[in-house]
Amino acid sequence: MSTQNQIDYERIAKAIDYIRSNFKLQPSLEEVAGKIHLSPAHFQKMFSDWAGTSPKKFLQFISLEHAKSLLKEEKASLFDTAYETGLSSTSRLHDLFVKIEGMSPAEYKNGGKSLNINYSFSESPFGKVIAASTEKGICYMAFETDQHKALGDLQAKFPNASFFERKDDFQNNALSIFSKDWSELNTIKLHLKGTDFQLKVWESLLNIPMGKLSTYGNLADKIGNPNASRAVGTAIGSNPVAFLIPCHRVIQSTGKIGGYMWGSERKQLIIGWESSKMYS
Repeated sequence: MSTQNQIDYERIAKAIDYIRSNFKLQPSLEEVAGKIHLSPAHFQKMFSDWAGTSPKKFLQFISLEHAKSLLKEEKASLFDTAYETGLSSTSRLHDLFVKIEGMSPAEYKNGGKSLNINYSFSESPFGKVIAASTEKGICYMAFETDQHKALGDLQAKFPNASFFERKDDFQNNALSIFSKDWSELNTIKLHLKGTDFQLKVWESLLNIPMGKLSTYGNLADKIGNPNASRAVGTAIGSNPVAFLIPCHRVIQSTGKIGGYMWGSERKQLIIGWESSKMYS
């Protein structure tokens, strides 16, 4: 059964898609609300509660022009300078509190036979999410409506591990990112299976501030391997932890959103949601 958060997320996604598809016609608030079977007042409140801004302002945050301006900022290294002069704690979120530890070969050999993995299903502003953790930290997080598929995808990562459906402190701490004031968050520990190169790319993603964007090529430059943009893209595509490792902040150099393991539509909504938190 769909929960209210999931229903609201699906309504917002449908409304944004409708507004974008009919942008030249400038649909009214009443018309958009009618498409998702809500009164204009209910739609406006639901959207503002979710995004912290109006639908019209939100559309600006997910426009091609906005994306291009953010990439231009990055090229000028403005947000590198901002780091040195002190960005707000919110925008420095990932750099400050998400810590990655790579699994040792002994921990993931034989399909993770030595691992005990707890997992749970929760709601988020972007749909249902599965979170999983070892005794050292979060090892997997993904957006997925179908719980059976979500568990299957997790088990495929560690086919011989022991799995327990229980929510532990690692998961509670990680999931609080969706509901808590980010300045109050504790350090979130990630315990990840990956090659040295993958771990390096995933760590570099943590340096992209909230509300900012980067490209595959720029990320390759930042890890000191400018010819590796394709390999960087592959590493980003295998990111095992949705949202906490912000691969959604990497887009194409043209300003287009590009692909996302959990759906381009969701990627666009996350980018808009983060920009709304930063700039509204």
